[in-house]
Amino acid sequence: MRKILYVEDDDDNIYMLKLWLELLDEFELLVALDGAEGLRLTKLHKPDLILMDLDLPEINGWDATRRLKSDPDTSNIPVIALTAFAMAGDREKALEAGCNDFDTKPIDFGRLLEKMRNLLTR
Repeated sequence: MRKILYVEDDDDNIYMLKLWLELLDEFELLVALDGAEGLRLTKLHKPDLILMDLDLPEINGWDATRRLKSDPDTSNIPVIALTAFAMAGDREKALEAGCNDFDTKPIDFGRLLEKMRNLLTR
C-alpha cells in the first residue's frame, strides 16, 4: 500500500477523499489539519506522496512545501498542490515552491488519481 499524506483543514474534503481512496484499497491515508502538522507527519511517516492544500492555518501550503523540498530527508517526496481558490499565477507559484503538480477543488477524483499514480510511478 502506498502511504498518502493529505494536508487539509476542511473536514468535508477529508471525508470525501477518504471515501474515494478506501474504495481503491491501494492507499493508506494520513491526515494533517495544518501545515505544521503536515511537516511533522512527513518527517515521522515518510509518505510516498503528499496532497497539500495551499490555504492552511499555522503554515500555508506554499511555505510547508518549500520547507519539505529544502530538507534532504523529504525533498524527494512528490507534492500535489490543491486549492479551491485558483487564481491566475497560483499554479506557477505552487510549482516554484516545489510542488510537482497542481489541481483544483472541488476535486475531480479521476484526474487527481491519474496525477497521483503518475507521480508514484516515477
